[in-house]
Amino acid sequence: MSTVEQAQPLFSHLIELRNRLLRAIVAVVVVFLGLVWFANDIYEFLSAPLIQRLPEGASMIATDVASPFFTPIKLTLVASVFVAVPFILYQVWGFIAPGLYKHERKLIMPLLFSSSLLLYAGVSFAYFVVFPLVFGFFTGIAPEGVEVATDISSYLDFVLSLFMAFGIAFEIPVAIILLCWTGATDVQTLKTKRPYIVVAAFVVGMMLTPPDIISQTLLAIPMCVLFEVGLFFARFYVREAPPESDEEQ
Repeated sequence: MSTVEQAQPLFSHLIELRNRLLRAIVAVVVVFLGLVWFANDIYEFLSAPLIQRLPEGASMIATDVASPFFTPIKLTLVASVFVAVPFILYQVWGFIAPGLYKHERKLIMPLLFSSSLLLYAGVSFAYFVVFPLVFGFFTGIAPEGVEVATDISSYLDFVLSLFMAFGIAFEIPVAIILLCWTGATDVQTLKTKRPYIVVAAFVVGMMLTPPDIISQTLLAIPMCVLFEVGLFFARFYVREAPPESDEEQ
């Protein structure tokens, strides 16, 4: 095969990748334009777990002149990506699907769908369960005479980092399935390492939550449960040689 013939498939793949990226970006922009008018409302919703637990008379503050404008806009952009995640993953699927066998496509598509659901579940868990505990703890331990007044930009960075941590943590089943499917490990090996996984889950819970046993446990237990869920479904994701009749790729 000549160099030109080798370059043509690579060039077509690059064009396909560019088109998929452009579609994903356009989707995010479209969602952003639809949400930007409600930027302040979105920020109010995000800040509610903290504001509801601030001492009476206390409020959030803006230490930068442009923060009241740019912070809600930044949040809206992140929210747009969050909303567009299913479409973004669909574009990822569209790019990798031609390189998979037909029986492999049937296995991967549910994983991409599950990834979106687990990401949303992790973020929802952080907002509705963890945030009330975290902010209740932080506002309750303020020394006497210290007024709690959180900067809106710092608050956004803090909650986005927690969203990221919990969103990734809830992808544990997908990660386990992919590790087993690619042959990097197997279900039996992971079962033998279960005690270490449990300890690691509590260590992660300790690092991501306030130093109280309740909130640490609220993160560690879902991670342990998701680990077991991943082990269960990984048994169905054993990579095999493609059947002879499976000619379509």
